[in-house]
Amino acid sequence: MIRLIVGTKGSGKTKAMIDMINESVRTSKGSVVVVEKGMKLTYDIASAARLIDLDEYKIQGGEMLYGFVAGLMASNYDITDIYIDGILKVLDHDVNRLGVVLDEMAAIAGDSVRVTVTVSADEATLPHNVKKYL
Repeated sequence: MIRLIVGTKGSGKTKAMIDMINESVRTSKGSVVVVEKGMKLTYDIASAARLIDLDEYKIQGGEMLYGFVAGLMASNYDITDIYIDGILKVLDHDVNRLGVVLDEMAAIAGDSVRVTVTVSADEATLPHNVKKYL
């Protein structure tokens, strides 16, 4: 299952995600994984959540991001929640590529893993293949 948190820069997307992450850590019976570009959330999220810096693994582009997330899921069947902050930074701000990446992630996540993604864009500018996840 894919959930999007959409808004322009400074609209509170990351703060909303932090609250969701900390709630997931409290209620989840499995692992909570947070993926971001840079380590900005280190002190904001509960230490029980696994925080991964995409820069550390040189992840760039949709194919690499999908492969990385698929590898996370394949290596740990206990993952219940994956949070991705700032996905458009990884996709080089290609909103059209976003729909393809979300479709791929939805296919591997199924109903067992909740994937929550922040998208820094105006909701009206999103393509139809992205809006279906709102």
